[in-house]
Amino acid sequence: MRTQFFGIANPESPLQFSIRVYKRGVLLLNHRHARANGRVTTATFAPTRILFRDPAAPANFFPQLPPHELPPFNVNGAPGMTTAIDAIGIIAGNRSLPLVFAKEARRLGVKRLVAVGFEGETDPALAPLVDEIVWLKVGQLSKLISAFTSRGIRHCVMAGQIAPKNLYDIRPDLRAMAVLLRLKEKNALTIFGAIAEELKKDGVALIEATPWLTPIMPAAGFRLGPNLSEEQRADVEFGFRIGKEISRFEIGQTIVVKGGTVLAVEGFEGTDKCLARGGELAGREGGAVAVKVAGVNQDMRFDLPCVGPQTLETCVAAKISVLALESGKSLLLEEETCARLAGKSRISVVTIG
Repeated sequence: MRTQFFGIANPESPLQFSIRVYKRGVLLLNHRHARANGRVTTATFAPTRILFRDPAAPANFFPQLPPHELPPFNVNGAPGMTTAIDAIGIIAGNRSLPLVFAKEARRLGVKRLVAVGFEGETDPALAPLVDEIVWLKVGQLSKLISAFTSRGIRHCVMAGQIAPKNLYDIRPDLRAMAVLLRLKEKNALTIFGAIAEELKKDGVALIEATPWLTPIMPAAGFRLGPNLSEEQRADVEFGFRIGKEISRFEIGQTIVVKGGTVLAVEGFEGTDKCLARGGELAGREGGAVAVKVAGVNQDMRFDLPCVGPQTLETCVAAKISVLALESGKSLLLEEETCARLAGKSRISVVTIG
């Protein structure tokens, strides 16, 4: 089945969106993630407002808008219009996510990749995967922006993190200092949001990386490792509920629970140290459950929940038995390696939400 786009385009306002397709009729207005025929399907377009309908839907389903027919979109998992952007900048943090993004972007047709890497953070293995990489120190905002503008890059993504300890060791340049002084609260949402605004002032749009990362975003029903017991399932649901409430305060994304008791909540220390602390408080036998959630008001352009082999190794060391991720809003790096670790160590990795 093929679904047509109907909408009004505004090229100055890029937006990532996805569609849910039902057997008949339409359908969905949602700029985040949905399922199409059971699979995650995401496209990139530039709408002011987008409405979708199945050709089999009633012609007057959206009578208030004159239909402007746009190119058809294949709902069977095809990348659709993500290839419309042929040059992307990467603000590359640590671990393997920047490398994964570069590979997926190439696979989906992005012709030119320019990365900004940070000394002591970004993996040098990114260099051969991009056309050019510019090395900076954390805090050099003016140089970061000019790295893109001087090379004609008009869209960029954030991929990877900066170690929390390094955020207090930075020497911000004048532009970064001005940004920080304007912020009353300093957390991922406010800091990265302010950086996005600075990029925008110079003509660079910070966009979501998710259209290129859907293959590593586990959907509902995902599982690695053993099936959950009833007690573990109850703890996952409890942890998810508490975690979403805590996320409203922009404190952290991870919570560790056991037997309906909260053992640890992630703060500035980061996920790994939160897991270690929660595992220690679970007692000699371990068996705690860790849940990682996206913020209630999560900006999908940055700071998405992300786990990989290192996270699982930390869980194993802390004797945590279950690691649960929010479905459709979390990234799982190196799934095959994670699957081997989960099987070997008898730890379950599941999705919820």
